[in-house]
Amino acid sequence: MQKAFVSIAVAASLGLGATAAQAAILDDVKAKGYIQCGVTGGVAGFSAPDSNNVWTGIEVDYCRAMAAAIFNDADAVRFTSLTSQERFTALSAGEVDVLSRTTTWTMSRDTQLGISFVGTMFYDGQGFMVRVEDGIESALDLSGAAICIESGTTTELNAADYFAANGMEFNTVVFVDQDEVVKAYEDGRCDVYTTDSSALAAERSKFANPDDHIILPEIISKEPLGPVVRAGDTQWFNIARWTYFALLEAEELGVSSANVDEQLGSDNPAIKRLLGVEGEFGAPLGLDNAWAYQIIKLVGNYAETYERNVGPDTPIGLERGLNALWRDGGIQYAPPIR
Repeated sequence: MQKAFVSIAVAASLGLGATAAQAAILDDVKAKGYIQCGVTGGVAGFSAPDSNNVWTGIEVDYCRAMAAAIFNDADAVRFTSLTSQERFTALSAGEVDVLSRTTTWTMSRDTQLGISFVGTMFYDGQGFMVRVEDGIESALDLSGAAICIESGTTTELNAADYFAANGMEFNTVVFVDQDEVVKAYEDGRCDVYTTDSSALAAERSKFANPDDHIILPEIISKEPLGPVVRAGDTQWFNIARWTYFALLEAEELGVSSANVDEQLGSDNPAIKRLLGVEGEFGAPLGLDNAWAYQIIKLVGNYAETYERNVGPDTPIGLERGLNALWRDGGIQYAPPIR
């Protein structure tokens, strides 16, 4: 019997310890008053600072949405620029609270680095960009070409696989930082620039003469890009995951930053649950019941973040494609809030 009591006491203490650990990141974030968000050094449409160091982009908006959910203040976030080599170390070391940095979800990353992917914020794939004057029309014509590539990324591995599978000579010019890759391509140090196709479109939009460059039609990989948090903190993971889902659910239900106040009076039960009018869905996250309302009011829904950052009316000009909602021919999909 004594052993049983000891076992129960140990289990109880472990349970309390786990609960405390799970709440640690949210408590720390609330104590300091902001979220520290890891981003790129500057990829237009995803995360990039302007001349006044004001950050914008779809991945920036995600971090702002988390801040809105927690603080009812989308500006309660600070940004840390990280290279591909730095990002996972910075996250694991607690230098950032969330990584929202064009990061591809892979099995090895998800199972070996002590991190957890939240979801796929942007479905992408790797492509190739070349100069129009070179007359290249297909990635299959790139054997032996000098390819600018960033080290330590899935980009490097995917390209190696593609060239090997097609019996092509793989000739790389490798750089540590994405900005170095772009500059090398612009300076003519290589013939080809390869990375995620969305990033190619983003960089192409910034060139002095974008029409002098084309993105080849082949997509050689799956690149599900999404936010990442440290593993082991269930509460923080759920906040991060349901922030992403709330953006999608709001779009599907037709709730936007422009009409969210009006939608508080909706008779639709799903909208009532989303906006915190009915149910108690904030408490399990450690948040106010209006957490999703705050996201939508201050940041918008997924469509709003997509359209203003990377959509067809921006210089990047990306159609929704796979990133459309499931009902619109895409694969973006949020579980119900209930």
